Amino acid sequence: MRGIPEPGNRGPRRSHALAPQEWTPLTGTTVTGAHGANLTGLFAEARSGHNFGVGRAIPRRRLDEALLNAAGDAGAEIHQRTRLVRLLHDDHVVRGAILRGPDGQPFAVSARITVGADGLQSRVAQAFGGRRHGRLRRWALVAHMSGVAGLDDRAELHLAQDAYVGINPLPGGLANIAMVMGPSRAAHLAGGLESRFHDTLRDLFPRVQSRFGAATFEGPVRAVGPFDVRSRRPIVPGGILVGDAADFFDPFTGEGIHAALTGARLATGSILAAVRHQGLDQERPLPALTDYLRARRRAFWGKWVIERMIGYGMQAPALFDRAVGRIGRRPAMAHTMIGVTGHLVPPTRVLNPLFLARTVL
Repeated sequence: MRGIPEPGNRGPRRSHALAPQEWTPLTGTTVTGAHGANLTGLFAEARSGHNFGVGRAIPRRRLDEALLNAAGDAGAEIHQRTRLVRLLHDDHVVRGAILRGPDGQPFAVSARITVGADGLQSRVAQAFGGRRHGRLRRWALVAHMSGVAGLDDRAELHLAQDAYVGINPLPGGLANIAMVMGPSRAAHLAGGLESRFHDTLRDLFPRVQSRFGAATFEGPVRAVGPFDVRSRRPIVPGGILVGDAADFFDPFTGEGIHAALTGARLATGSILAAVRHQGLDQERPLPALTDYLRARRRAFWGKWVIERMIGYGMQAPALFDRAVGRIGRRPAMAHTMIGVTGHLVPPTRVLNPLFLARTVL
């Protein structure tokens, strides 16, 4: 075991602003149901009270790079290509971790609070007490592709029987494609994922298959899942989970990055409040941050309800298609629905008897 290396010379602070060519504008989202009904919601028309006309579609690699650079410039010590070996405990309190760097050697990192932000397959969450899977357990095939025909300035979601494909434009003529399916079809994903991708596109989404005739993969096809998972203990004495490590239901609404950044902000507030209360004594562990759980419930309750309404509603394609069609014929409702999923308007704009009745009656 070796100690933490001294931070290197980080050099001058860098600008983390994205250049115009690094993002492409998104004006809204179009949803097409399994039987052809559709709706289009525009961010600028969501009546959010904010001057918000377009979103920005940014490649995940570039976003991660910007966040990593910002963290380093703020003073974080960064170890890349480093894996968790195990957590450190002292009298049932998490006090840091044993990590293994690219040289294969383990080293210890001591901490008053250990934050697990290691995603859907979180090893930190497993160490805290395990994960609980729900009933849907969907999987996704995800890829970047060039040459997809018909891209414009809106994200797209196309539904099939217990499946959907998201098509999101990216800079440079690229598109991020996420094909999400239920566990019965996901059970056959072993083997060449590129061929599985095209087979699934042909079998489930014939209306959009022709748009991929000249498309090519720009990188590997990845299988991601299963979704619908929640950590049994998002907080423990000396430890806290954020983002997908804490919970993840389904990617339909495209809220993963927003939820991760919001959760990180809430966790930061709880940690700083605990430090102010207990002082800077490095030998004194922080307590279980129960106020973080309360803050998460306040921030995410609407998201949790709406994503489950959508996720389980897709299992009844005829009813879901009817709801999409009825919302699509009322542009104000469509703008509101897309505004809620984009966190531009509060969830109560959808979660009220009048809006819900108009979607099905």
